[in-house]
Amino acid sequence: MKNLLTDIAGVSVGHADDADVASGVTAILFDKPAVASIDVRGGGPGTREDALLEPQNVVEAIDAIALSGGSALGLDAASGVQAWLAERGRGFRIRDAAVPIVPGAICFDLLNGGNKAWGRFPPYRDLGYAAANAAASDFRLGSVGAGMGATTAGLKGGLGSASATTDDGVMVAALAVVNAVGSVTVGTGPWFWAAPFEVDSEFGGRGQPSSFTPDMLKVRLKGGAQATAAENTTLVVVVTDAQLTKPQAKRLAMIAQTGMARAIYPVHAPLDGDVVFAAATGAKPIDPLFGLTQLGAVAANTVARAIARGVYSATALPFPGALPSWQDRFG
Repeated sequence: MKNLLTDIAGVSVGHADDADVASGVTAILFDKPAVASIDVRGGGPGTREDALLEPQNVVEAIDAIALSGGSALGLDAASGVQAWLAERGRGFRIRDAAVPIVPGAICFDLLNGGNKAWGRFPPYRDLGYAAANAAASDFRLGSVGAGMGATTAGLKGGLGSASATTDDGVMVAALAVVNAVGSVTVGTGPWFWAAPFEVDSEFGGRGQPSSFTPDMLKVRLKGGAQATAAENTTLVVVVTDAQLTKPQAKRLAMIAQTGMARAIYPVHAPLDGDVVFAAATGAKPIDPLFGLTQLGAVAANTVARAIARGVYSATALPFPGALPSWQDRFG
């Protein structure tokens, strides 16, 4: 167990980013098509193929997921991942044709100090292809890939991951790109809201404050009153080795959303585009009621841990006025 999304067999993750642009892409690839669905809770989402993932629609399984910076301009990252898969003959078969199924989601990182004067076309399609080409079982956390330009209220955001196993031996893992309008830490201190779910000091082992003061519970928003609906989003991918139907994957995504509420304060705001993808590789049978409920509960905890690890692992961008990292403040 690496405490990564790739602890699930048949899953690989790759990053590609541009330090000058201060943005990037993360590709999650499945060796075999994975049953998947989606749950969107934020008020300002940016997604691709979200309708396809609804349980009532035809396509059951996906080949990959693309996460990107760049706001709506970053949705083209999925085209790069799709091109990489097409070169290898992957995709939904329609007679002699194959169409790679690559849902995607983006976060807003266009005002983080990087050079966004990229010319006619944004770089995200090429970054998507490069991220797919770099996919492996090991990958970095923090200010990399889709998390390179991410920020939160007061601290640099980033990309995190975590994994767990249920009492029944079913594995679940999460990957999170944390670009929230809210805060991942309590007040102005080093404590993560996700502290009750931490495993083996994976994000510093600071625990919780001895008591919660009114100032700690004050709502802190990135940008304050100047925050706008397009500037934030936390993107999450949850993967399990359970056998799930598409409606069950939808339910898993819905339950896993509670992990955001355990790690970010506030969350699911009009200022966010929060989204959870849930995918199942189908290796292990699961009870459709109790088993799925237990899996969802563990998944939610794992999402909270992945969010905290993303901020804990981040490094500040090298631009004037850039937000400090957690390590800069408390490490």
